[in-house]
Amino acid sequence: MEDCRRMPGAAEAFEKPQIIAHVEKSLDFTLFDARWIPRSARFVVLGSRPRGTGAIQVYEMASGDVSKLAEVEKTNSFKCGTFGASSLQKRAIATGDFKGNLNIWDIENLEKTPIFSVDGAHGEIINCMDGAGGLGMEGAPELVTGARDGCVKVWDERQKDFPVAKMEPLEGEAKRDCWAVAFGDSHNAEDRTVAAGYDNGDLKLFDLRNMSVSWETNVGNGICGLEFDRKDIVMNKLVVTTLEAKYHLFDMRTHHPTKGYAMMTEKAHKSTIWAVRHLPQNRDLFMTCGGSGSLNLWKYSYPGQRQTKDADGVAMGVTGSVQCLQNVIMSSQPIASFDWSPDKAGLAVCTAFDQCLRVIIVTKLNTV
Repeated sequence: MEDCRRMPGAAEAFEKPQIIAHVEKSLDFTLFDARWIPRSARFVVLGSRPRGTGAIQVYEMASGDVSKLAEVEKTNSFKCGTFGASSLQKRAIATGDFKGNLNIWDIENLEKTPIFSVDGAHGEIINCMDGAGGLGMEGAPELVTGARDGCVKVWDERQKDFPVAKMEPLEGEAKRDCWAVAFGDSHNAEDRTVAAGYDNGDLKLFDLRNMSVSWETNVGNGICGLEFDRKDIVMNKLVVTTLEAKYHLFDMRTHHPTKGYAMMTEKAHKSTIWAVRHLPQNRDLFMTCGGSGSLNLWKYSYPGQRQTKDADGVAMGVTGSVQCLQNVIMSSQPIASFDWSPDKAGLAVCTAFDQCLRVIIVTKLNTV
């Protein structure tokens, strides 16, 4: 693997993709998440005000800067959000808050009551969420939430108050804090998988079609973020980021009965890796976000053959290699969220704990 910290020559530096802070805006509250509004030049920022209330702000790109279109304050601080279960017509954002409530808001009428709400969806803070079935995807519009109470729950807006699926510790088992969830394998109307990562390093795959745990392992450190390279195809790759400056990349196409999925591990950022996001226009490029305020852009290359046989003739997966294309220090504080624009390749928004939102431009992504 190419070392991300190696200093390239001047000519080589300009041939590579560049990560540029296009806009940097300091805000007066703690930022936890930012999401692009699909089919628009707008994005939503979620966070927590000093007095413990929630902040939602909507910004629009205009003339090389961002302008604030809307701002509302809600009762509880917001931790996470997603548009993944919303239709392209409605474009409603789902949010999880510090009191364990799940809400869906009309982005055009944020001051009104939510269009869907489950008070006490979890017993404690909702750390993470993802959506599927919206934005033109096949299958039911569903949300998955993970919380400090150790539960992972799947929700359908058409069924109020009760989750359509719930994965929780057995009676007597220790409750592990769920830090990351993601949908995947949603390639038709029936199949769908949830990946969940916990503070003790447990990684679990839940098959929603068969309502069972299809696979589990432990990666050795608390899982801060995870994402499939695409959620609307047969499982292909899964990247899992952890404490202690590591991420793990799994080839999800071949499952071995005893060895599981093929995995490769990389060290990066010299600090906790808070999140990973794959480029929507190219699933083999992804960005990782570091606790040192850094962003690293990676490219995955497939092996010559993705499958081999073990000594008993049983198929097992083969991982490829990763190359660090670029790295940059964006902040003095951890970058907690990152979201690529689904419509404009190379455009992104990120938030850090220095209370700044940044609009990022990554160049030359079509040449790597």
